[in-house]
Amino acid sequence: MSKRSSAKYKLDRRMGENVFGRPKSPVNRREYGPGQHGQRRKSKVSDFGIQLRAKQKLKGYYGDVTEKQFKRTYQEASAMKGDASQNLIGLLERRLDMIVYRAKFAPTIWAARQLVSHGHIRVNGVKCNIASRRVNVGDVIELGPKAQEMALVIEAQSLAERDVPDYVSPDGTSKVTYTRVPTLDEVPYPVRMEPNLVIEFYSR
Repeated sequence: MSKRSSAKYKLDRRMGENVFGRPKSPVNRREYGPGQHGQRRKSKVSDFGIQLRAKQKLKGYYGDVTEKQFKRTYQEASAMKGDASQNLIGLLERRLDMIVYRAKFAPTIWAARQLVSHGHIRVNGVKCNIASRRVNVGDVIELGPKAQEMALVIEAQSLAERDVPDYVSPDGTSKVTYTRVPTLDEVPYPVRMEPNLVIEFYSR
């Protein structure tokens, strides 16, 4: 499991956006970047810089997926039929940790990843501890009995800041079915994501 190496809200401040839509994000109070030079006037960003920023934002949103994993996902998306940027989003949204997050079983993507790695999630009735596992359409994702009583899970389910998207169908409070692979405009990102720029970054 990849560990988060940076502070929880550093991505928000680096991007100048509330990437996760969280009410406690420091960007809600100050929009400049982190560190002592964060308030310096921003210089003009090159095309490469714009593409890199789009990649960092998307990669960060999915819980700081490792560069190796992210690049491999790009390669798979490019090899598939159709629009590579749509394919990339579809593959990222099929990650087990992301489905756990979308189902509101966890308050953050990192908490979702931890739930999976600690063996609290079942896929089609079988325990799975691999956060990057690809979920297939029709798969049933369920909280284990211990997880259903966790304060973290109960807190996540009561969060008003986000809803369960249409492609994740709840069955009670502890079970969901993954009904279809979403398109970019169906994914409930709190900020604008630009997977087309990520494709451009890697295909330079």
